[in-house]
Amino acid sequence: MISIKNLLVQRNGRDALKVDSLTIQKGETLAVVGPNGAGKSTFLLALAHLLKSSKGEITLHDKPQKEWNDLEYRRKIAFVFQDPLLMDMSVRENIALGLKFRKMDKNETQERVDKWAKAMGVGKLLERKAGQLSGGEAQRVSLARAFVLDPELLLMDEPFSAVDPQTREKLLEDLSKVLAEDHRTTIFVTHNLKEAAQFGDRVAVIIDGELKQAGKAEQIKEKPADSSVRDFVRGL
Repeated sequence: MISIKNLLVQRNGRDALKVDSLTIQKGETLAVVGPNGAGKSTFLLALAHLLKSSKGEITLHDKPQKEWNDLEYRRKIAFVFQDPLLMDMSVRENIALGLKFRKMDKNETQERVDKWAKAMGVGKLLERKAGQLSGGEAQRVSLARAFVLDPELLLMDEPFSAVDPQTREKLLEDLSKVLAEDHRTTIFVTHNLKEAAQFGDRVAVIIDGELKQAGKAEQIKEKPADSSVRDFVRGL
């Protein structure tokens, strides 16, 4: 579904991300790990076409990013951030927001909102104001708001790092179940190595702005590409 070759992304005049080669299959969940400032968020922003590459290319369905219409490309993607960024309105209105911008039929909007609110465990909270939600509930609403758009690619930038461990575990469990049934292509940035191994079909390790290795968690642990990967994945 996605192919990346010889990619270089620069930010503020310096090299922020290098990816020699990476392919991501349709329906795959790729967990992206690495130290703070390694380039993980840059990787997501480049995939979302919110950062332009200085060299190389990213292709979606064999078509280079630069050949896509920006709006058409971005409509294939949904982004879930660490902060849920909910609007001061009801849960129902928040989940439906993207569909409203797309001028979707009201009946289909309601069906989609009900479906994904239930799937993400907030079906009973639809009329509640966003400001009355707990951190975990708000992030569930944020996830439902992403899924309701029916994206081909779901990008998540450490979406559970701000919630307590128990809430995080339940969120991951529920999200894993949804992705197993839905087969949504997902790229998930996390600092938690055990979470990456549990949640991802494969793990990609980014260190010092470079994709060092991608593969099954066990393979990376047993045969790290270099000493920097070996030191980082010791906790896996």
